Amino acid sequence: MSHAELILVVGGLAVFVGAVVQGSVGFGLGLVAAPVLTLLDHGVMPGAIQVVNLTLPLFTLAVEWRRVDWRGLGFAVLGRLPGSAIGALIVVSVSTQVLGVFVGVMVLVAVGLTTWAVSLPRNGLTVTSAGFVSGITGTSTGIGGPPIALVYQSAKGPQIRATLAMFFFLSAGQSLIILALVDKLPVGALTTGATLVVPMIAGFLVSGPLRRYLDGGRVRVAVLAVAALSAMTLIVQSLAA
Repeated sequence: MSHAELILVVGGLAVFVGAVVQGSVGFGLGLVAAPVLTLLDHGVMPGAIQVVNLTLPLFTLAVEWRRVDWRGLGFAVLGRLPGSAIGALIVVSVSTQVLGVFVGVMVLVAVGLTTWAVSLPRNGLTVTSAGFVSGITGTSTGIGGPPIALVYQSAKGPQIRATLAMFFFLSAGQSLIILALVDKLPVGALTTGATLVVPMIAGFLVSGPLRRYLDGGRVRVAVLAVAALSAMTLIVQSLAA
C-alpha cells in the first residue's frame, strides 16, 4: 500500500469516526483524526485537518443554524484571534518532532478534560478564554474543540452543535489563512484534506440516526480511548525520531 493510499484508508477511517462523534455531540473530529494524521504524515498537518474542520460544520449548520448562540460566539471568536497568532508561532518555531509531542500532549489534556467534564460557568470571560485556548491549540494542532465544548456542556444539544459548528467554521477559515501567511500550508495539505472530505461526509450521515438512538456516553468513552492511544503512540514515535 502506497503512502497516499495509507493516508486515505487509515486517515479516512479516523476522519469518519471523528465525524460520527462530532455530528452526534458537537465536537470530536480533531481529537480522533489529528493524532492519526500526524502519525501518518507530519507534513500535511495541521492544514489537512483544518480543511475538514472547515467543511463539516456546514452540514450541521444547514440543519441547526437557528440555534447558534451568537453572543457567546462573538466572545469566543474575540478570544480566538490572539490565540491563533500564538498557535501560528508554535507551528513556525518548533520542529516536527516537537510538534508531534505537542499534538499528543494536547490530545491527552483534551481527553482528560472532556472525560472528567470539568464544570465551568458560561459567561463572557470563560467563553473568551476558551476561544483563546482554542485558537492556540486549533491553529497549531487542529484540535480546538474541547475548550469551547467544556463551557457549553450545560447547554441543550442543538445549541451546542450549532454554536460549535459556527465557531469551528470561522476558526478553521481563520487558521487556514494564518497558516498560509506563515508559509505552513503546502499544497499537499490541501489535497489531503480534500480527499478526506468524502469519509467525513459519510461519518456525518451515519451520525444522524446515532444521534438519537445511541448512548453518547458510551460512544464517547470508546472514541476518547482511541484518541488517547493514538496520542500516546504519537508522543512515543516523536520522542524516538
